[in-house]
Amino acid sequence: DEYQWKGPFYFIQGADPQFGLMKAWAVGDTNNGDDEWGEEIKLAEQAVQAVNKLKPKPKFFVLCGDLIHGMPGTPWRKDQEQDLKNVLKNTDQDIPLVFVSGNHDIGNTPTRETIDNYCKNWGDDYFSFWVGGVFFIVLNSQLYFDSSKCPELKQAQDVWLNEQLAVAEKHKCKHMIVFQHIPLFLRKPDEDHNYFNLEKSVRQEIMEKFHKAGIKAVFSGHYHRNAGGSYKGLEMVVSSAIGCQLGEDTHGLRVVVVTDEKIVHRYCSLHELSSRGIEKDLLDMLAKQN
Repeated sequence: DEYQWKGPFYFIQGADPQFGLMKAWAVGDTNNGDDEWGEEIKLAEQAVQAVNKLKPKPKFFVLCGDLIHGMPGTPWRKDQEQDLKNVLKNTDQDIPLVFVSGNHDIGNTPTRETIDNYCKNWGDDYFSFWVGGVFFIVLNSQLYFDSSKCPELKQAQDVWLNEQLAVAEKHKCKHMIVFQHIPLFLRKPDEDHNYFNLEKSVRQEIMEKFHKAGIKAVFSGHYHRNAGGSYKGLEMVVSSAIGCQLGEDTHGLRVVVVTDEKIVHRYCSLHELSSRGIEKDLLDMLAKQN
């Protein structure tokens, strides 16, 4: 049923609730300073309340990684995960939650064990799904960042991705959209490699593959600021955090409207989204049934 295009719809993208980072960042100890996350709990609650109030309801709510700050094996991790689950349980049951793994969720250099633990807690680290004729692919971007401790898992994701792109082509999907935690790039496809993007040769290979497959957009987080650019018609959308801000942006969520011809998105502060809902021009796009 979901293979069929039924007209415009929208979803909500959030990133980096990252329970624990705000204190760690404030005290200047990002390795051990994450023993409090009351501020993030409030922000995540605000995000859930804002999403629940939206009319019409979004098709889903995706969280693009760094659900919590505590790296695998650190002391506060289990409590952070439990507190986030307690907040997310209040999401309207008609709005599916989609989880993307971030570097804090599985480690900067993930292992089979850290990925297995993530999967037990949050679901698969990569998967695909259809909504109204649009094909969505969720990737584990950490395998592109550093798969040195689990090369066979990166290989498995690569094989799977090629299969998924073939499926999408066969079903003639209306659009294809990717979710991953680490951006391919922040502003320019050929920018230098740093902590917040993928290494250049890896990035080039992925961008070219996505471009050839006809993927329209990649949505990510990780940067804790809004950014983005494009490569041969493939849009890279980097959304700031629900939690700790590292730039000038506000705590927020991105509203993404999918129409027959294009994908239109806007980052909204939690306050704006909660008080005003979706802006009229985006609602008008949703009302145009094909």
